Amino acid sequence: MNLAMLFQGVGTLFYQDPKIAVARIVLILLGILLVYLGKKEVLEPLIMIPMGFGMSAVNAGVLFLSASQTGTIFIDPMVTETNGLMQILQIDFLQPIYTFTFSNGLIACIVFMGIGVISDVGNVLRYPFTSMLIALCAELGTIVTFPIAHAMGLSWGEAAAVSIIGGADGPMVLFTSLILAKELFVPITIVAYLYLSLTYGGYPFLIRLLVPKELRGIALKSSKRNDVTSGEKIAFDMIASTVLCLLFPVAAPLFLSFFLGNAIKESGITKYIQMLEDVFLYAATFFLGLMLGVLCEASTILNPKILILLVLGMVALLLSGIGGIAGGYLVYLINHKKFNPAVGIAGVSCVPTTTKVAQKEVSRVNKRCVILQYAMGANICGVITTAILTGIYITIVPLL
Repeated sequence: MNLAMLFQGVGTLFYQDPKIAVARIVLILLGILLVYLGKKEVLEPLIMIPMGFGMSAVNAGVLFLSASQTGTIFIDPMVTETNGLMQILQIDFLQPIYTFTFSNGLIACIVFMGIGVISDVGNVLRYPFTSMLIALCAELGTIVTFPIAHAMGLSWGEAAAVSIIGGADGPMVLFTSLILAKELFVPITIVAYLYLSLTYGGYPFLIRLLVPKELRGIALKSSKRNDVTSGEKIAFDMIASTVLCLLFPVAAPLFLSFFLGNAIKESGITKYIQMLEDVFLYAATFFLGLMLGVLCEASTILNPKILILLVLGMVALLLSGIGGIAGGYLVYLINHKKFNPAVGIAGVSCVPTTTKVAQKEVSRVNKRCVILQYAMGANICGVITTAILTGIYITIVPLL
């Protein structure tokens, strides 16, 4: 009996190119590590646990498809011909989810709708100037990384996709890379989610480095306007969605998803709120992590552009954090030194992680200092500005 045919996951290791075999083993171990770090909450467990399982399983479960071909029965992202796709849809168990939710960006829009449900635009309406100024400054990484990435050898589309990592918004990175850099969307999105999981651990040190202790302890006055009505919030959602869709129709699905989700929350339709928050958001996040894991086959880490993506992703998030804090300092000066610059980190639109980071660092210095209203305003504006930049990149890059 041929043991290689009996235990094909092991047997294929000896039939494949040694580089592929080693890469498979590395990714199996990396998947196990992601699950461990997710369980310990070093990385975001909602994404990392299903991603780690998918990554380990797809690299372990390689079998002989024919006498000369190896593969898996998880997914085939490269198939495009209609007859071949119809056949694969009946064989690969995750192919329907990829074809009908990933390749068209639907899963990113569902996650964005869920983010809208858990967001509150009331703080944007209370502090519109402060929130938008900080959010614009926090796009430093998204803007500056673009020419740097192109100078390092990436195409304009790939450069734009990796630059969006600076916005710290996973669905936005996925949406952009699917349109502008489809051949690299898996590594770009994986790098994005790995780094976004690390923002909770890395950004506190950036705040301590750039904002002196005495400034981190500055207490802020709450807005005199605490009565922003649900009607006003829905009106803002409706106007913002319409205007942004008019200006950037290529990103209209993202704008619709976010503002519709928020409007449903403010309308008080309990059944829809529960459906979007408890079902759609978590189901989409689960399948997003799982799909990214199973798409991470051995050939992925052998792509010579991976190292460039790792460097650029780190640069983008670092520059955005610095830009956000610089925006906090700008508001600090405009307000005659009566503003806490640490709020600036919340302009990086990882909702609500960066808001939590800002509040936690402030509370370490002054337990009575509450900056959540200002931080959430900047956080939501960060989502909006990143979506706008996504629309700009998707519109302009094909013209370059």
